[in-house]
Amino acid sequence: MKNEVQKIIYTTVSIDKETGRLVEKICKRYSLKKSEVVKLAFLYLDKAHINPADAPESVKSELSKINKRQDDIIRFIRKYEENQLNPMIRTSHSIAVKFDASVKEQKGLITSEINSTRELQDNVLKKISETFNQHAGVINNQAKQINDLAQAVNSSLKKQERNNNKLLQLISLYSELATCGVMDGKRKENLRTEINDLINE
Repeated sequence: MKNEVQKIIYTTVSIDKETGRLVEKICKRYSLKKSEVVKLAFLYLDKAHINPADAPESVKSELSKINKRQDDIIRFIRKYEENQLNPMIRTSHSIAVKFDASVKEQKGLITSEINSTRELQDNVLKKISETFNQHAGVINNQAKQINDLAQAVNSSLKKQERNNNKLLQLISLYSELATCGVMDGKRKENLRTEINDLINE
């Protein structure tokens, strides 16, 4: 197989001195031959579909286009916020407020129930104590048993109160977790840790 060498036919183009100086300057800057500079320049114009007769865009004009593009993006973001994010945030806030009100109401009811139970128990114990004081000699042993029972009930109530407080704390943490926004990833993680710690306590 013979190596065929492609024969290149050169042609000349006449340019003025100023353009010639510009070509030499570019050749010197990029270490290219004049023919290479001319060839590469024309390839670039052809590939980029640039009309050499058109005046180049000014920096100011290009910046104006960029600014217009940025304004369009900002307008889109604001419209998305107004139409999508804000209604979602308002709905989440409304749910959180209702949930919080419900938690407070439940807490009030539970506290009231605990106080009522304690008061009833105190009254019962007081009456029992008064009755048994009249028959102290006969039922000393029974009084001691009742006292132990009262302590057990009191301990049970305290335990119940602790459990109720723990439940309320969990509800409050879940409520706060539900109200966290899209960007509150760190706060969400902290809340989840608190919830896990409280559950595993």
